[in-house]
Amino acid sequence: MKFSMQLPAMVVEPAGEFQTAQAVREIVTTMEDCSVDACWVTDHPAPAAAWLRDARGHDAIDPFVALSMAAAYTTRLKLHINLLVLPYRNPFLTAKAVASLEVMSGSRTILGVGSGYLEGEFAALGVDFRKRGALTDEALETMKLAWSGEDVVKQGINFDAKGNLARPFPTRSPTIWVGGVADKSLERVVKWGNGWLPIFGPSDPGEFRKAQRLLSSLGDLRARVDQLNEMLEAAGRTDPVDVCVNLPVAIKETNASEAERVIEAVESCREAGATWVFAGLPHPSRNALLESLAWFGEEVIGKTR
Repeated sequence: MKFSMQLPAMVVEPAGEFQTAQAVREIVTTMEDCSVDACWVTDHPAPAAAWLRDARGHDAIDPFVALSMAAAYTTRLKLHINLLVLPYRNPFLTAKAVASLEVMSGSRTILGVGSGYLEGEFAALGVDFRKRGALTDEALETMKLAWSGEDVVKQGINFDAKGNLARPFPTRSPTIWVGGVADKSLERVVKWGNGWLPIFGPSDPGEFRKAQRLLSSLGDLRARVDQLNEMLEAAGRTDPVDVCVNLPVAIKETNASEAERVIEAVESCREAGATWVFAGLPHPSRNALLESLAWFGEEVIGKTR
């Protein structure tokens, strides 16, 4: 099992505790020292204020800025965008940002992608919420073309490329993990992805997640992994495809009993077909987070490898 841990660079209070170069350096170098495989940040450029104030809302820092800093301070840690809402941006701009991070980091990018679910954020960014599925498919296809090194000729929904070239070219196509639980998400994994990125959620997802389907149980995960494997086989794909899911329990403490509970959850995810889990750790302060990372590395990662 591999682990992607949250880089809490989105935490705005207290000021300076997490949103500084020094904070990022201390956190990501500790992650690397503790055998964490990847650090992750999310993407919300302009969420509705009501969502931010909701219990399930959260701030976000620009993922490319945060992960570029993480790349500069590390050599092994993978850089996980968890996840980028593709319809928010012109696909050539996204392809350029991802390729730049990939080249400058030495091919360490994991690009989690999704179609989004916050209608108010789409409105603020001037994107038609009803077209998010088509825009997601278009972005995935266009980014692959942009990374190919060939001139791109493509008429899009909101663009017209008549022979455009976007350098630098990554030495390999960046790793793409497709988010979502619907059948369409699995189809995107088969067609474009190197991994699947589903999310466990509560039985009542709340007002702001009505447009987003979530996993209901480990049994649901197992069934969907089986479905994905059947689809991959039917498409003739034999390359490894990762499954990265959020840890189905919240980590609240750093003691022996909590480690046992977390390890049990990790093993349950593994048995259901996951190859990665992503999680966050308690972070009342930077020092507390660093201590939690040391605990997690020794008591969880060290006992599940």
